[in-house]
Amino acid sequence: MKPKIEAPKIPDGLTALSHEMETLRPKDDYRLVSVRDIFIEQQEASKVSFEKAVFTNVTVTESTLEGIELTDVLFDKCDLSNIYLNDSFLHRVEFRHCKLIGTDWTRSRLQHVRFEGCVGDYSAFRFASFKHAAFGDCSLLGAHFFHSVLQHTFFTSCRIDKANMTGTKLEGIDLSDCEFDGLLVDIEDLRGCIVSPQHVSSFAALLGLIVKP
Repeated sequence: MKPKIEAPKIPDGLTALSHEMETLRPKDDYRLVSVRDIFIEQQEASKVSFEKAVFTNVTVTESTLEGIELTDVLFDKCDLSNIYLNDSFLHRVEFRHCKLIGTDWTRSRLQHVRFEGCVGDYSAFRFASFKHAAFGDCSLLGAHFFHSVLQHTFFTSCRIDKANMTGTKLEGIDLSDCEFDGLLVDIEDLRGCIVSPQHVSSFAALLGLIVKP
């Protein structure tokens, strides 16, 4: 049985923010807030924190938010593509139908985090640590999981062709209903990975095998 991934714990009665988000400063702390239908650009602030917050239809662009801390946060139909969120900490966070193309999560820690129906092609999770995380019906083409830790992490009906999982242990990771023709992975890290029969030929080159049609 899959371990339960805890959902964000968000109460009713959040305070709506708009213009307050146009200028973020280092170590800004926001709690019990909702942000909707705004465009945030060219922000550079470290260690900003959000707790018990909801973002709906929010676009963030040309921004660097290193070390952001997110606890009990929901992102719904947001666009966080091509921004820097490296060294971040996420706990009980959910992304629903978000665009995360090229988003940089390098060295981030993600605990009880769910991505559902998201487009995260070329996103970077290099050296990231996942604990109780799930990707469901997501596009992760060419995404980087280089030297990541995937503990109790699940991929369901995801498109992961050409994802880079070099240096990432895949023992117990179930990729059997994901779509891919090839992954970048070290052969020793494949031990214990769960795949479907049609995926076996994708790893033939790593084993030095020649598959006859």
